[in-house]
Order: sequence, then structure tokens, then C-alpha cells
Amino acid sequence: MHPLLLKIGSFTVYSYGMMIALGFALATYVMYTRAAQCGFDRNKIVDMNVLLLVGGLIGGRALYVALHLPYYMRYPAEVFNFSKGGLVWYGGFFAALLVFLAYTRANKMRFWATVDFIAPYLALAQSFGRIGCFLNGCCYGIIASPDYSLAVMFPGADYPRHPTQIYSSLLLLAIFIVLRIFQDRDHFEGKIFLLYCVLYSAKRFGVEFLRADNPRILLGLTLAQVLSALLFLAALVLLINKGSRWKKSASRSR
Repeated sequence: MHPLLLKIGSFTVYSYGMMIALGFALATYVMYTRAAQCGFDRNKIVDMNVLLLVGGLIGGRALYVALHLPYYMRYPAEVFNFSKGGLVWYGGFFAALLVFLAYTRANKMRFWATVDFIAPYLALAQSFGRIGCFLNGCCYGIIASPDYSLAVMFPGADYPRHPTQIYSSLLLLAIFIVLRIFQDRDHFEGKIFLLYCVLYSAKRFGVEFLRADNPRILLGLTLAQVLSALLFLAALVLLINKGSRWKKSASRSR
């Protein structure tokens, strides 16, 4: 693992933060280059992304702290220490969604069209973030069989484990590719974002069985799996419903 990428005196660059920054920068750059042709103001897209990043970091950290409250009550200064990771994706996702809703309303941007535009690049940025988790040594997997060639020895671990961060990163990259393919095809507003929610929640639910860092809270499932199941069902219902209405509208217009 390489939690520290660079250290010069008191100046330190952490791999976790660097990969999040790289993912955000790349996603924002690609969105900036495509914004005009997709009918969006480039500057508004950049401003929105910055606010979403801040909101996501605050929400992700807040939920992580809430889940580890006894530790942070003993060491309150650690709440602001991001160097070791410590973000819960669903906390960041729902916080960023609230920021997104407020921003699109304030700027008179169509909610579904805008969220469809950013959804693929969200998966792309996440893919980089999971590489940061791998370099940091967090979000590790369960113990792997001795003959498993991809097993990794993480810091403090007694046995080689599944590199679940890499699994997630590759699957997120695949989700990005799938969403971009559908994005360039004729689709109803909301399809790309809802498809992202379905694919991501299914991915997270499955990979979570191989993770060893999250406690089981209900029926042998982790909190992330419970939230993933709820998100999957809600998004799937909306996807089917909106798709059905879109097909009926298209058939009437013929």
C-alpha cells in the first residue's frame, strides 16, 4: 500500500485524497468539453460539480462519523482528518443529491436532463476514488484462499485478502462505459441516472459480501447492502414506470 504519495517537510500528499481529486478533475474536464453540445452552460456545470464535491464530502464524512461516534467523541479533532479515508458513499450520495436539487432549481436547470448528463462521470470519478481506497489500505476484503492469485496482503492483516477496492473500481469503469453508450442513444429523461442507481446499487450489494470492514446489521447484511437494496428497488420502479410512459407517448405521436 502507498497511503503517502509525497512528503516534503510538512507538506504531504495522500494517495486517497489525490485519487479523489484526479477522478473529480477528469470527470469535470470531460463534462466541461461536452457541456455545450449537450445544451448546458459550461461554467454552471463546473460550479455545480464543485458544490457537489463539497456536499458529498461533508455528507460522506458526517455519516462515517455517526457510525463511529464513540471514537470521535474521544478524539473530536479526528473528525477533520481525511488522511486515512473515512467516507461513507451513501452519506455523500444523498447529501450531494440535495445540493444538486437546490442548484438546479436555483439555476432553472431541468433536473432529470442534468442528472442524466452527469451520471456516467459520477461512476468514472468513483472508479478513481476506489483506487485511492486500495492505495490507502481501507475498504479491504475478506480473507482469500491461499491459491488465489489476486489476493493482497493489507497493512495490519494476518492473511492475504480480496482486493475489493480493485473489483469496485473495474466495475465502476464498466458502469461508466455502459452509461455512456446509453447516453448517446435515444432515451427518456431520467433513464441514465436511474440506470446508474440500479447498476451501482447492484454492484455495491454484491461486492459487499466480499468486504470485511463493515459490520452486519440486519439479516446478515451490512448497512450499505440495506441501502443498496432500497435504492435498487426505488430506481428500478421509477425506471420501468418512466420507460413505460415514454413508450406510450412515442406510440401516440406516430
